[in-house]
Amino acid sequence: MKSTWLPSSLLLLLVELSCCVSLQDGGKPNFVLMMVDDLGIGDLGCFGNTTLRTPNIDQLAEEGVKLTHHIAASSVCTPSRAAFLTGRYPIRSGIAAKQITSVFILNGVSGGLPSHEVTFAKIAKQQGYETALIGKWHLGLNCESSDDHCHHPNAHGFNYFFGIPLTNLRDCQPGHGTVFQLYKYLPYRTLGVILVSVVLLHYVGLITLRRRLVLGLLSLLAVLTGLTVGFIKMTLYLNCVLMRDHVVVEQPFVSENLTQRMTHEAVDFLERNSAGPFLLFFSFIQVHTAMFASKAFRGTSRHGIYGDAVHEVDWSVGQIMQTLDRLKLRENTLVYLTSDQGAHLEEITATGEVHRGWNGIYKAGKATNWEGGIRVPGILRWPGKIPSGRQVDVPTSNMDLFPTVVQLSGAAVPEDREIDGHDLMDLLQGTVERSNHEFLFHYCNAYMNAVRWHPRDSTSVWKAFYFTPNFYPENETACFHTHMCFCTSDYVTYHDPPLLYDLTRDPSESTPLTPDTEPAFHSILAVMKEAVEKHQRSVEPVENQLSGWNMIWKPWLQPCCSTFTQLCQCREDEEGG
Repeated sequence: MKSTWLPSSLLLLLVELSCCVSLQDGGKPNFVLMMVDDLGIGDLGCFGNTTLRTPNIDQLAEEGVKLTHHIAASSVCTPSRAAFLTGRYPIRSGIAAKQITSVFILNGVSGGLPSHEVTFAKIAKQQGYETALIGKWHLGLNCESSDDHCHHPNAHGFNYFFGIPLTNLRDCQPGHGTVFQLYKYLPYRTLGVILVSVVLLHYVGLITLRRRLVLGLLSLLAVLTGLTVGFIKMTLYLNCVLMRDHVVVEQPFVSENLTQRMTHEAVDFLERNSAGPFLLFFSFIQVHTAMFASKAFRGTSRHGIYGDAVHEVDWSVGQIMQTLDRLKLRENTLVYLTSDQGAHLEEITATGEVHRGWNGIYKAGKATNWEGGIRVPGILRWPGKIPSGRQVDVPTSNMDLFPTVVQLSGAAVPEDREIDGHDLMDLLQGTVERSNHEFLFHYCNAYMNAVRWHPRDSTSVWKAFYFTPNFYPENETACFHTHMCFCTSDYVTYHDPPLLYDLTRDPSESTPLTPDTEPAFHSILAVMKEAVEKHQRSVEPVENQLSGWNMIWKPWLQPCCSTFTQLCQCREDEEGG
C-alpha cells in the first residue's frame, strides 16, 4: 500500500484551517449583544412607533424573534447591567442601595461589581472566545488606588474595552447643567425655621449672638458653598473619561462623534476576530442624557435631539449587521438587542425641549417598577437556528442572556451560586410555549417593590405592588420634583393589601383589582407573598457596593490622564493614539 505524505508545514496549515471552519460552521456561535441606554420600548418601529425611523432594528426583528414581555431586572442603569452580565438579581451582588442614590455617579469611588461575580464574558473567555466591551460600563473602576482597576471590564472577562467607565452625565456637555442638583435636597424649611427662631430669640434677649460667631458661621457657609460649586465645576474633568483598555485616552471626552467612534471600534473588533469565536457587548452611550448626535444625524427626526440620537443608534446597528454579512458571519452569530430600562420621562429641559423617549402603552418610566420602567425591547436573531418573524409574549428577563450565552459557548451554568435567568433557546425555537419564569421579583434599590406571577396553568400574568412612587405633579406618571423617582420611605406610598393587576387584561396598569373585581384576590396575593418569602431566604448577605462609604468620592481612586493641577485633560490624538 502506498502511503501519502504531506510537508509538516502544510499539515499544520490544514489543521488550523479545519479548526477555524469547525468553530464557525458547526461549533461555537459568535455573540453580538447590544444594549441601548434609556431607550423606551415604544421608540422602535417594530414595537409600534410610527414617527421615528429604525429600519435596521426593525429588520433585525423581522429576521428573528421579538420578545414583547421582556423585563429588565432593575429600572436604573448600574443594577440592571449587573444583572444582565451575571444572570442574577442585583441584590445578590450587593448592587442594591439602601439610600436615595442607586447608581454610581462618580469615578473615584470604591464600589463596583465584585470580583467573585461571574459574568458571561468571563465564562466565554475561558471557552476560548475573544471578548470585547465597547461603550458604557457603569459598574465601578478602582478599589484601593487610581490604577488597580479591580472593577474594570478587563477584570470581568472582557479582553478589550473602549468606552466610558461611568455614564454619560449631563455634566459631560457644557450647557446641559449638572446631575449634582444638590439644591433640590437641602432642608430649606428646617434651616429657615432655625434661622428665624435664632433671630427672634436674639431679638427678645433670650440669647446673644456674638458678632465673631455670626461672621464665623457665614465664612464656614461660604467655604462649603465654594467647595461644592468648585467640585461640580470639576465634574467635567473627573467623571467624563474615555478609556481604551486600562489607559485614559480622552478626558473630558467629546460626545458629538462618540457613537461613530464606538461603531468603528466595533467593526474593527469584528474584522480582527472574524475567525471566531467572539463575544461583543456593544453598550450604547446614547440615548441617555445629556443628549448628543453627530452632525450627520442632527435634525433628521421629528423629535428633536432625542429622535436624532435614536436614528444614530439605528445606523450603528445597521453598520454592525452589514459587517457580519460582509464577513459571512450572519449564520453563526447570535445577535441580541435591548435597553437597560425604560425611557427617562423626567428629561425635559427648562425651556421645554423634550429629551425623553416613549414607553408606548406602559405606565411611567425609568426608576420605577411600573411596566414603563422595566418592560424593554427584546430582539434576538440567529438565522437557521432561530425562526424568523416569531413573537414571544410570555415573561422573559434580561438575566436570561447569561445562561443562554454560557450554554451556547459550551460551558455549564455555575452551580455554586443562585442563577435567576433561564436559557432562552427552547422558547426562541418554539419547542416550548412558556418560559421558566413563574415569578419575577422587582426591587427598588434594596427594597422588595413588586412581584410578577405567571401561573403554570393560566394565561394571566399577575403583578402586585407593595409600594409605589409618589408622582409629582399628581396628574403625571413621573417625579419631576426630584428628576427621577426614589425608593426610600419619604418618596413612596405603601399598600396593604398590595395593589394587584392582571397584566394580560390591563398591561397599562390603569385599574388595580379588588376582592370585588377579582374573586381570587386574596389567594393570588397569598401565593405571591409565599414566593417572595422563599426568594428572600435565598438571598445571602453580601457587602453593599452602593453603601455610603463605597459611594463617597475618594481622590486617590480618581482616574486622571495628566495631573490634577492640569485639570486631568488629554486627547487621544495628542498622545499619538
